[in-house]
Amino acid sequence: MAELSSGPVPYVYVCTRMRVRKSKLIPREDYVRILNMSLPEITRFIEETEYKKEIDELAPSFQGIDLVELALSWNLAKEYQEIQKITPGVLKRFTQSYLLRWDIQNVLTILRGKAQGMSAGKIREVLVPAGELDRVFLDRLLKEDSPVRIVEALKGHSIYQILSEGLDAALEEESFARIENELYKQFYANLLSEAMSGLRGGKQFLEYIMLDIDITNIRNMFRLRMDRLQEDARSMVVQGSTFSADEFQHLISIDDQKEFIDALKAKVRLKPLIAMLDMVESEKSLREIEIELIKVQLSQMESLSKLNPFSIHPILTYLEKKKYEIFNLRAIARGKEVELPVDRIRGYVVM
Repeated sequence: MAELSSGPVPYVYVCTRMRVRKSKLIPREDYVRILNMSLPEITRFIEETEYKKEIDELAPSFQGIDLVELALSWNLAKEYQEIQKITPGVLKRFTQSYLLRWDIQNVLTILRGKAQGMSAGKIREVLVPAGELDRVFLDRLLKEDSPVRIVEALKGHSIYQILSEGLDAALEEESFARIENELYKQFYANLLSEAMSGLRGGKQFLEYIMLDIDITNIRNMFRLRMDRLQEDARSMVVQGSTFSADEFQHLISIDDQKEFIDALKAKVRLKPLIAMLDMVESEKSLREIEIELIKVQLSQMESLSKLNPFSIHPILTYLEKKKYEIFNLRAIARGKEVELPVDRIRGYVVM
């Protein structure tokens, strides 16, 4: 076998592997069935899929929602780690950079969980050690008894400075939203820098990053409008794609929903996104809008992977679709656990 390091052969190999993995994801018609299952039935269903190993390994120690939550998190982390092992050369570097977002999510999950008085075990169930911070390090963070000690344990990591500078204000406000925004702004700035550094395949990586930034900014616009935020929000925009900070502020300041949608459509260039905005009505919930944005993003990523079949696109497309499979199964299981109506649970599922 050719060495999996660089050149066309390893690119073909890993991208073919991604297509095989993607073919094993749960199809839409199965979600319709799962939505009508009980929690024990859901557990049995996923045990017959790619989650069998995790379910079997954890079943002696966990049951019910705890078993499902932990099995899903373990499976996602394992899958992401295995993909990093088989991905060659610069594609590995891009993939690892993309997966650093899990360090942000995991640390914020720990900080928020601790602030809410959650047990270490419950927090651990939803952590996905797919970035630089492995399971052992995350367990170390879970043992710390204060947010200050958690942050200090991250000294030397890329997210430490923003966390340390913003922690006092976050604790005073009882919200980590500002820190989260700054961390993701830094994350995207680093991705843009890497994509534009001249590395082979950087152009395709940049296409994905700019799409992700646009979707993130548009989602934040809808959130801020729903919250009727009165203060200047220019510091919240993620720079690097369609919207400048001033344009972002102007758009969220438009009172009339139709006028806002028309102004937003005039700025974006992606036809599926424009079509999605055409369907947005004032009575749609924020969650419904966010689900539609996710669908547009996944659809566009699929198109990019078909245009560039041996690039970073098939890898990122699979990683994102796998992530949303986990989110879907978790949302359904949690909904069943608290006996939510099927129609309400369906509103949280990306199909």
